Amino acid sequence: MSYLSTPAQKSIALVAHDSQKGNLLAWVKYNREILREHRLYSTGTTGTLLEKQLELEVNKLQSGPLGGDQQLGAKIVEGEIDFVIFFWDPLQAQPHDPDVKALLRMAVVWNIPIACNRATADLMISSPLMHEAYMREIPDYEAYHQRPLELDPESLTPSPN
Repeated sequence: MSYLSTPAQKSIALVAHDSQKGNLLAWVKYNREILREHRLYSTGTTGTLLEKQLELEVNKLQSGPLGGDQQLGAKIVEGEIDFVIFFWDPLQAQPHDPDVKALLRMAVVWNIPIACNRATADLMISSPLMHEAYMREIPDYEAYHQRPLELDPESLTPSPN
């Protein structure tokens, strides 16, 4: 195992599906003073709402369906996001559902704390670890990189058109 230091000032991703944006805005408003101490990232539409309605500085990426979820996933892989608050709607199909699942998968792969509802977000932000550095354990993926690549020669044959 290896470890990655999460600093006291965190980089926090704030994301919400359309039906959950009101819930996220209410949560952020309630926690605004704590969140001001950290760097905030968001997908485009959510970030614009947070800036306009709550006067917070937010690093806005693309809208989720236009690649913002994938941009956040890439920032997780690069070590630029320390935790994610993602109020998603589990009861409504999303046109960019594969991107949402990829973002959630990257958070788990890189051991990033992720809250998908208000109760979990409340527990995360009230943790004593919120205001101090934290050593986050990262699984050893070196073995994954060193495994032999086995290709099926038949799968490399072009299919006739």
